[in-house]
Amino acid sequence: MTLQGKTVFVSGGSRGIGLAIALKAAKDGANIVIGAKTAEPHPHLPGTVYTAAEAVEKAGGKALPIILDVREPEAIEISLKQAADHFGGIDVVVNSASAIFRLPVGETLVKRYDLMQDINVRGTFLVSRAAIPYLRKSANPHVLTLSPPINLDPKWFRNSVAYTMSKYGMSMTVLGMAEEFGDEGIAFNALWPRIGIATAAIEFAVGDRDELRRCRTPDIMADAAYAIVNKPARECTGNFFIDDSFLAAEGVTDFAHYRIDPSSDPRIGLFLHDDDVAPEGSL
Repeated sequence: MTLQGKTVFVSGGSRGIGLAIALKAAKDGANIVIGAKTAEPHPHLPGTVYTAAEAVEKAGGKALPIILDVREPEAIEISLKQAADHFGGIDVVVNSASAIFRLPVGETLVKRYDLMQDINVRGTFLVSRAAIPYLRKSANPHVLTLSPPINLDPKWFRNSVAYTMSKYGMSMTVLGMAEEFGDEGIAFNALWPRIGIATAAIEFAVGDRDELRRCRTPDIMADAAYAIVNKPARECTGNFFIDDSFLAAEGVTDFAHYRIDPSSDPRIGLFLHDDDVAPEGSL
């Protein structure tokens, strides 16, 4: 497995899981396009497209930072063309850009509802759609979206209707495009964590640093994403992978090093099916 010489376009890649995936691919010598909105340091969240690009270069990859707001269709089209022109094509797209506001209905401001729908659902759809012409030219084209399995148990909607709708909208994009483009050999898959991932965005959203001790590092998602996009696209599409279950099937047996604090109880993630049993040794 290698991504050497391949071009990976990561939306929302300036920090968190998106950046971890970019750095994992960069170690192979991949070309990494960081498409994110943060050009100047955020008051609460670390990282910009430029600091991410520097990290990619240090990790061994070639970087192209692009200021991108996935709510702007023309900006998406321009960014993908710029990436393809710069590196000679696009092989992998990672839909990492996402907004999170888990709030009861009465506390969900309209602007926050719109933001989640625009970034999570609309942005994923538009980035994926705009990438199709370039992916058709790739030998092994993959689109990987960071979204959950669709679980209609009402408990996942309670006190977070808007957020749940937006994340399932991302997943429906995966489901539909995998079906539509399967015959063309373009893979569309989703990846989701079993245990919460310790990122600055989650810390900001949750507001509880102690909760992060119960989480895993973004590395587990990066390792899973790397293995997924290296698989033959025609044989691996339409899947909703859970990070540790997928890695266990790939032969991984040691999950302890992914934990922030192995002595604390794990912070089990959202949207998991009740019959989705964690692989032995992963918790």
